[in-house]
Amino acid sequence: MDQAAAQRLLFAMLDADGDGVVSSDEYMARTRNVALATGRKEDDSLVVTARTLGERAWASMDADGDGGMTFDEYAAWAGAEAFDTVCAPVLGALFDLADTDQDGSLDASEFTALRTALNNPATNAEAAFEALDTDGDGRINRDDYIASIRAYVTGESSSMGTALYSRPLEDNPAQ
Repeated sequence: MDQAAAQRLLFAMLDADGDGVVSSDEYMARTRNVALATGRKEDDSLVVTARTLGERAWASMDADGDGGMTFDEYAAWAGAEAFDTVCAPVLGALFDLADTDQDGSLDASEFTALRTALNNPATNAEAAFEALDTDGDGRINRDDYIASIRAYVTGESSSMGTALYSRPLEDNPAQ
């Protein structure tokens, strides 16, 4: 999949209400949703870290400060540099929230909880877990997870990214 197609699918996932604009509330709901899915309280240090990194990410994405990001704004912003400097830290913090036993990896249920909280359908999350769990040990580590998403958003091959984002979002019960 090329980078532009990947960006469209990622933007659709971020645009939870489907109105063509990702709002600050939609973006910041990611941290709240993962915290709720994992039973963490708002003052949990991992939630605070994820929220702070999410706020920094949003400030970078919403360059004109109008509280909304269109696809064109997202496409102009997104890329390898933005991923490495802005997205990877946020994704890592959200991964840490989902890592309920704090062992540095996610099992299938933790991964599915994380990805459904981020607006991916459960069936996509399950398929993505299987695609990333290449050694079959039932665990996904943080570095492999982030590297797979980076590959997808930069237009490289990522079987996990394809599984997460390539199916219709209508399957998502949260929408």
